Amino acid sequence: MKRTLILTYSVVSYCIFFATFLYAIWFVYTLDQPQATSPVLQSVLINAALLAVFALQHSIMARQWFKRAWTKIIPRAAERSTYVLLASAALLLLITYWQPLITPVWTVEAPVGRAVLQVLFWAGWGMVLVGTFLIDHFDLFGLRQAWTHFQGRQYTPPAFRTPGPYNVVRHPIYLGFLIAFWSAPTMTAGHLFFAVMTTAYIVVAIQFEEHDLVTFHGDKYQAYQRSVSMILPWRKKREKERAMASGQSAGA
Repeated sequence: MKRTLILTYSVVSYCIFFATFLYAIWFVYTLDQPQATSPVLQSVLINAALLAVFALQHSIMARQWFKRAWTKIIPRAAERSTYVLLASAALLLLITYWQPLITPVWTVEAPVGRAVLQVLFWAGWGMVLVGTFLIDHFDLFGLRQAWTHFQGRQYTPPAFRTPGPYNVVRHPIYLGFLIAFWSAPTMTAGHLFFAVMTTAYIVVAIQFEEHDLVTFHGDKYQAYQRSVSMILPWRKKREKERAMASGQSAGA
């Protein structure tokens, strides 16, 4: 009975997440459309608080010390699904109470330029979704853990792999978010605030995430860090790594 409840809970949490993900795409897409506004300072403070709640939930609940304490309260098989559910709640809170700031900061007038930005917007979201499937979508969102528990098998985390775009940048999912957030033909003050703050959060979040990845995967991940760029696909880093490897081979 308990296994069935955990699996049901995980499926429901996933469905809520996926609906919220689609809603978030619409939210970002419509950030620059005319809407009723509140006083600027009030709007900025509310938006900053909403982003802080979202960032703190994501960062704190993802840390290993929190997981160790949290799984003393909830079943380990439901830990990731609970994270996903609360992350969805934090995102829904942000979307619901976001205060628009519609003063234009810049506008791309050329039809070709607007079309390119629209394509980049959808390509960014596509990169996010594809990136999750490449590393194990169902593990990332808690379904695999619940299904393994339901079958009475021991859960093992996914092995370290670098499929497709992970050979070019270490965090293609975050890159997809950044592309989507910044690809706006009309950039309003509210959208710019959202893009700047989420970019800052992503840069900080990566540092915590990579610390955990080094802890889990050790030298293998450190070698990956040295050979592949974090967000932007700088070729120089890969070429430098290859040059160092060639030099060591020649010296040997």
